[in-house]
Amino acid sequence: MDQYKLFLQRMGLIGTSTFLVTITGIMLLPILTQNLSIQDYGVWTQFQITITIIPAIAILGLPYTMVRFLSASKSRTEIQEAFYSILFTVIFASIMGAVALYILVVPISHVLFNGNVGVGLILPLTVIMSALQLVFVDYFRASNQMTKYAVFTTLQAYMVVIFALLLVLMGRGVVGAVTGILITQTLISLIMFTFVLKQIGFKIPRFHNLRQYLTFGLPTIPSNASFWVLDASDRYIIGIVLGITSVSYYSAGYTISSLLTILTSPIYTVLLPILSQFYAERKIRETRFLLNYAIKLYLIVAVPAVIGLSILARPLLYILSTPTLANQGYLITPILATGGLFFGLYCIITQIIVMERKTKITGNIWAISAILNIILDVTFGYFLGIIGIAIITLLLYLTAFLITVYYSLNYIRCDFYVKFAKKTIYAAFFMALSLILLNPYGPVNIVLSGLFSFALYIFVLWLLKGIKTDEIKFFTGMIKESLVNVYCALRGL
Repeated sequence: MDQYKLFLQRMGLIGTSTFLVTITGIMLLPILTQNLSIQDYGVWTQFQITITIIPAIAILGLPYTMVRFLSASKSRTEIQEAFYSILFTVIFASIMGAVALYILVVPISHVLFNGNVGVGLILPLTVIMSALQLVFVDYFRASNQMTKYAVFTTLQAYMVVIFALLLVLMGRGVVGAVTGILITQTLISLIMFTFVLKQIGFKIPRFHNLRQYLTFGLPTIPSNASFWVLDASDRYIIGIVLGITSVSYYSAGYTISSLLTILTSPIYTVLLPILSQFYAERKIRETRFLLNYAIKLYLIVAVPAVIGLSILARPLLYILSTPTLANQGYLITPILATGGLFFGLYCIITQIIVMERKTKITGNIWAISAILNIILDVTFGYFLGIIGIAIITLLLYLTAFLITVYYSLNYIRCDFYVKFAKKTIYAAFFMALSLILLNPYGPVNIVLSGLFSFALYIFVLWLLKGIKTDEIKFFTGMIKESLVNVYCALRGL
């Protein structure tokens, strides 16, 4: 039972960190939309998308591989060999990608950045630093150093806000904003590498197991890039088919729906290292219990989150952006939030396939999804605009989840709590009704209404015996403990 408590503690820590990271996107929204033109905000969005997908390809799935294989490693020599083999390979691959981007900087700038070559020139270096940062944060994840993982990811997000704000207010425009990202990633990568050196030292790798790592990691590229395939690529296509202004509308609604990652990220981040230890020791019963536990925990909070974000999207966007963006962007938030719910369930179930080292399955799922996404986005985007593209995203997330469930049940059978899910939906109906009746506007009213409606949801769920009093007390204590841990970690860094 100690492992399950540890899982909850780590998840609470990462959940707090994810919340702090996610709200930086909310902080940046008014800073950028009120100081940049709608076109330049679209350029910022395209830049962020690009530094998501290109490093995801350049790292060759290796940091994710490191989490799978290093979680059960005890030998310092093994850890050194694996880490530096992966690090050097990623450096080489990311530099090759950066060189290609530099050679093609002019056409890329015209296609993606509205002709802003200055932004295009910053892209290659940012890609290199993004790839390195992924290696370092996944090292801390693989070695179960979740406090450092949480602190560094949180620190990175707030440094971006600070540097982007300063450079935009200095009149540097969108070029200054993206320069803030590059400065932040460089500093954070140097700090993290210093910590790694203190822990394991330095060693020139012999690349003994690189072939094994690549065999595991390469098929995960489509899966690990799924965030881009079904979300970020949408904005590329919107920019080409509907124009850069529509990218801004879509991004505004997406920013609100992305708050759902506060729930998905901690479970996804913490689950694999612990499951890998259980599975390596052939503790199948414990593995199944933890998977089921994660599904139920996710459903408790994800269902009301989708309802709350869907109803509060418009008033939130009125506060955080401009009336034009709010009136256009809020329409897609319910669709994308529902898709995010299924993606969160996928992130839990796919751990079974990863533990079985059947990563070709997930690779094939997302490769097919990517092709369908492009074809359907162009078609539905042309006829239905950003709403059609959001619907396609939802359908592809749902399909990926169902296919993954089909394959995973061949290895470990999970309980999806159908009866419990019905209770959460029933309780969420009362939550939705209360929010509609309250119709909040303004920051204070929105926060108070959200807290009241969520408390009502928990109360109804408790009446339906979907959650017990002891569980409520336990989770409340865990949240308090996690907040204290993050505060202490930030003070001691």
